[in-house]
Amino acid sequence: MATEGEQLDDPIDILLVEPNPGDSRLFEENFRDAKLLNTVHTVSNGQSALDFLHQRGEYASEPQPDIVLLEPQLPGKSGVDVLSELKNESELNDISVVVLTSSDAGERIVQSHGLEADTYIQKPIEPEDFVEFVQSIEDFWFAIVEKR
Repeated sequence: MATEGEQLDDPIDILLVEPNPGDSRLFEENFRDAKLLNTVHTVSNGQSALDFLHQRGEYASEPQPDIVLLEPQLPGKSGVDVLSELKNESELNDISVVVLTSSDAGERIVQSHGLEADTYIQKPIEPEDFVEFVQSIEDFWFAIVEKR
């Protein structure tokens, strides 16, 4: 997570947990084009997300992400399971989690499990909506850094 004295122009590591390869590509392209300095790491399922977060196996040398963009509907281990582990493990619970929802129902589903993400952002449907989405993530990150 952001350390004392972290600047807004320091690069951030984003873990995108997204099962749809087309959406992953759009996310990556739009983050690459954004003004925000970032590195986007992408995994497609809950187990890989947990391995990345715990820096296990093939992800052992990967950095701890600053933000997790989490699609709740994942193959195998669900996004709700990933969020639960993130919020219940002391070494992971400082990582900011943005749950990507397709509707208000997605937010209610996550909350019905007694869990709360740091924020919920509606997943873009049209390619042109990704620019606004990236701006929302950037604004969220700036708000976090300013609180520290």
